Amino acid sequence: MSLAKATRQVISQLDGLEFSAPVVAVYNPLVHARASHAQYLERYGQGKKRYLLLGMNPGPYGMVQTGIPFGEIEHVRHWLEIEAPVQKPELEHPKRPVLGFDCSRSEVSGRRLWSWCKQRFTTPDRFFASFFVHNYCPLAFMIESGGNLTPDKLRAEEKRPLFDICDRYLQAVVQELQPEMVIGVGAFAEKQASKALAGKDILFGKIPHPSPASPLANRGWAAAAEAAFADLGIDLNSCGA
Repeated sequence: MSLAKATRQVISQLDGLEFSAPVVAVYNPLVHARASHAQYLERYGQGKKRYLLLGMNPGPYGMVQTGIPFGEIEHVRHWLEIEAPVQKPELEHPKRPVLGFDCSRSEVSGRRLWSWCKQRFTTPDRFFASFFVHNYCPLAFMIESGGNLTPDKLRAEEKRPLFDICDRYLQAVVQELQPEMVIGVGAFAEKQASKALAGKDILFGKIPHPSPASPLANRGWAAAAEAAFADLGIDLNSCGA
C-alpha cells in the first residue's frame, strides 16, 4: 500500500472518532494541510528506507501549520522546499489559529530536528535516502486554555480506538518503506512502535525528543541525538551524512 493510500485510509478511519473534555478541539493536518503533506510523501516518501524516525503527534506550530512531521515553517519552506495552501480546520481553537505558512511562530522541536538534518546531511535527498520521518498519531488535541494535550493523556476509552487506528497506519507505513529499524523520537513513540509491530522482523530504538520541555534537549539536542544513534549502532556516515 502506498503512503498516499495509507494516508487516505487513516483520514477516513479517524473521521468517526469523538473526544470529550478536557479536549475542546481536534486538528488533523492530514486534512487541512493535505496539499503540503502530499508533496512531502511524493517527494520524500518513495522507495525503501533504512530507518523510520517516529514522532508522537503534530505540534501546534509545526505539523499543525505545515502538514509535515516536526514541520517548523522555515525549514519546510527553505530546506525541504515544500509550501502549499493550508485550509482551516473544521473547528478552530481561538488561541491556536491555523495560519499555515503565514504563521510567525517557530516550533522549537522541529527547528532542532531539521537543523540537525540540514547540518549533517546538507541536502534533503541525502537524508531521505536512508530516513523517513513520520508521526505515530496524526491528530493534535487542544484543551480549553489552548494548551496541547498529548495522546497518552487521553481518556482510556477514547485512547484505545485511536491507538488501534494509529497502529494500523504505522503498520502500513512500515510495510511500504521496509525499514530495518523504527526509531522513536522520545520514549512514547518507541513504546507504541514496539507494540504495533510486535512479532515483525524489525529493530526498535529511540533518540531523545527535541522538545524545549526536555532538560537534556536544552543542553544540546544534536549532540544527544548523535550519541543515541551511535548507541544504536547506526553509522550516520554510511547514510550519506
